[in-house]
Amino acid sequence: MDARDTDLKKELDATLHARKELGDEYESALIDSFLEKVDQRIDGAVERRVRRQLAEQQMQTARDSRSPRATDSWGERFGFGIVSLVLAVPLSAIGGGLAHLPGVLAAWAGIVGVNVVQAARTNPDLLGGRRTSSQSSGWED
Repeated sequence: MDARDTDLKKELDATLHARKELGDEYESALIDSFLEKVDQRIDGAVERRVRRQLAEQQMQTARDSRSPRATDSWGERFGFGIVSLVLAVPLSAIGGGLAHLPGVLAAWAGIVGVNVVQAARTNPDLLGGRRTSSQSSGWED
């Protein structure tokens, strides 16, 4: 029995003792008063439970927002690859025209770098990055 139950038992004992002293004419008022206190305790317990569950949901939402998006589709990855290849042609021409071989190498290094970042964003395990949901961190229930 915890402290809240002990307090409630004391309240009930006090209410019964007051009924014996005051008589039957105050019985309904005493019962109403006791039931109001019980309602307040129930409301407080429900409110604490709701706040705890809301906080847990907010924590889960925050965790999910930091994890890689599950909505990254094959089409998005394919489109990104096509766009990077299409842009590679003019970037190679500009780099080669201005700085010859070093310019072409710099353009392609940038293209490869952008694609590596995109691949790491959509698949964190690729570069030994963050854990996926299948690997438990020990903090999740």
